[in-house]
Amino acid sequence: MILCRSSLAVIVFLTLGFAGAALGDSGAAPETESGDAAVVPDEIVLKNGSRLLGKVTGVRDASVNFSTDFAGELTIDMDQVESISTQSPVVMQLADKTVVREVPLQVEQSEVVIAAGDGMGERKLALDELLLVNPEPWELGEGYKWSGQTSFAWALERGNTDTDELDIFFESIWRSVLDRYTLKLTSEQDEVNGQRSADNWLLSGKYDYFISDGRYWGIFASAESDEFTDLDLRYLLGPVYGRDFRDDSLLALSAEVGVAYVNENFIVAEDQDYVSGIWNLKMSSDYLGADSRLYLTQRGILSLDDISDLVIDTTVGLAFPLRWGLEASAELLLEYDSGAPAGVEDLDQTYKVRIGYSW
Repeated sequence: MILCRSSLAVIVFLTLGFAGAALGDSGAAPETESGDAAVVPDEIVLKNGSRLLGKVTGVRDASVNFSTDFAGELTIDMDQVESISTQSPVVMQLADKTVVREVPLQVEQSEVVIAAGDGMGERKLALDELLLVNPEPWELGEGYKWSGQTSFAWALERGNTDTDELDIFFESIWRSVLDRYTLKLTSEQDEVNGQRSADNWLLSGKYDYFISDGRYWGIFASAESDEFTDLDLRYLLGPVYGRDFRDDSLLALSAEVGVAYVNENFIVAEDQDYVSGIWNLKMSSDYLGADSRLYLTQRGILSLDDISDLVIDTTVGLAFPLRWGLEASAELLLEYDSGAPAGVEDLDQTYKVRIGYSW
């Protein structure tokens, strides 16, 4: 059989093609270090000898966040860690606010080892000097972090008693390294058998400027109305001094005190204005576990002209996550006003079940 040159070339080409495909199907050797083949995982060795492989996603609140294939996301206390080694560069913020960029995280024998760079020799720091790993941009002074929550409590009842209830809560916070803006709105509108039984709202805004160590100065303003306590409009304006004592999932706690000018316009009672002392308290914790959140907020207004005139609003609640950022909560609202007009109870108690969204 005689083959022409062109036929022979085709046969050679097809043979080489099939051979290459066969080699590919049989599993070629892993690519070299310069390719995109298998990624070497980060490693954490615990003081009990356990060795974990995965990805270090961050460090904060003296804990390292570690993503694994076998157990998902883990949070490990740094005092349990013997060593950490990451393969990719990270951004580290130290306790003195120094930022170290584009170096792997290396922890050996409770010390952070920072490799030489820019003419500097290798440095070793105590582990408690490591504040954050892979901080958010706002924590490095780049813009603001926007967070907040909104929730609704709605009830509709038909039968012997026709009841319509709608409660709204909204809070939005913009936070940077230097300052913070807070806007809050609450409202309650209820009807029973076609007659209003509750009609109130509260709108407040606050600006805080941070000094150091969670301490801040701020300016606070609010306006509120409650028809069924004879309050047509109360507004406050004044400075506050406060501190964020802790800000982590186990316990977030902040408190502030201040002085405010208060003007109260009543529907029936005599209007008044005075200078008051004010305070605000905010706490939340996941201590109960199961991704729950126990929370408490309180605000107080004490007249400096008549210390028997006191307003305290306290909310205690327990929230559970649902899906897609939604959460359900059960809460108790206690509203105390020692200066309530005649015929109005000093203490008002409200129990609510709410559905909300956090971001």
